[in-house]
Amino acid sequence: MRAVVCAAPGRLALETRPDLGSPREGWVAVDIRHVGVCGTDYHIFEGKHPFLAYPRVMGHELSGITASEGAAIAAGTPVIVNPYLACGRCAACRKGKPNCCMQIEVLGVHRDGGLCDRIEVPEGNLYPAEGISLRDAAMVEFLAIGAHAVRRSARNTGSALVVGAGPIGIGTALFAKLAGLDVTVMDMSEERLGFTADALGIASHLKAGPDRNAEVARFTGGDGFDVVFDATGNAASIGSGFVDVAHGGAYVLVSVVKDTISFADPEFHKREMQLIASRNALKVDFETVLAAMRGAQVPTDRLATHRATLEEAPAGIARWAHEKSGLVKAIIDV
Repeated sequence: MRAVVCAAPGRLALETRPDLGSPREGWVAVDIRHVGVCGTDYHIFEGKHPFLAYPRVMGHELSGITASEGAAIAAGTPVIVNPYLACGRCAACRKGKPNCCMQIEVLGVHRDGGLCDRIEVPEGNLYPAEGISLRDAAMVEFLAIGAHAVRRSARNTGSALVVGAGPIGIGTALFAKLAGLDVTVMDMSEERLGFTADALGIASHLKAGPDRNAEVARFTGGDGFDVVFDATGNAASIGSGFVDVAHGGAYVLVSVVKDTISFADPEFHKREMQLIASRNALKVDFETVLAAMRGAQVPTDRLATHRATLEEAPAGIARWAHEKSGLVKAIIDV
């Protein structure tokens, strides 16, 4: 079968690998149809991912057709792949939180992913893609991360600031709006802010910069935002966000960084604010995205900005890693 392999940072190539045999018990073979390219994939290509062994087949935003039978899923079923493989035994899994499993393996990161013709996946990680196209099904996972962050905030009224208008921030802003929050988006890019206005109908914007906190104070009359979501992957931005949160508000860290994040304890305590980590997504978040897509609440045609075949993927990923203008989500057609 064909597979796009990142042999080392900066080295991507289409290779031929042995076909998969029969899947192990409880696993199902899936013929991949579409793969969304994520920031994680660009980081792997650029050698910036801290927990990766090369060579690696990337790809974790996946849709496909089941190629074998499962206990509850028939061959030929269009599916969305949940790429977070949990152990099912650890403290997190026992609490129903496989998204933060202590031994989690993510397809395309800890083990080979879906930039190939066929993979095998635990049957419980497959969700029928009824009522949506397989192209759109490949975008469910990244949107589910935003939906999960909004659900973690436990807010459906009040003001929200989403910092960072990349794909994860866009998903967070969209589902914050659908949840009933009054959303403002902050980013350094006028192009990204324009996209959130045109595609998501979120016209309330703040420009990121050195005067960020003063701008937030001015914009909110000194109150701050009831909930702030950081989706930048930038330690300085995360550190700045603490004082943008209203008293009694919440700060949700959607992105993760390697750095140590520090903050002034008096600023944190006087607000009695909540600090919330949001990692990956759960089945309920995938279902939230699916329902929104079926209800035409997600502008999927606007999100899927770039396309390439599997053969074109090595050159495309290398180009998109640094050519970001107009790019929201690139889709590889397998």
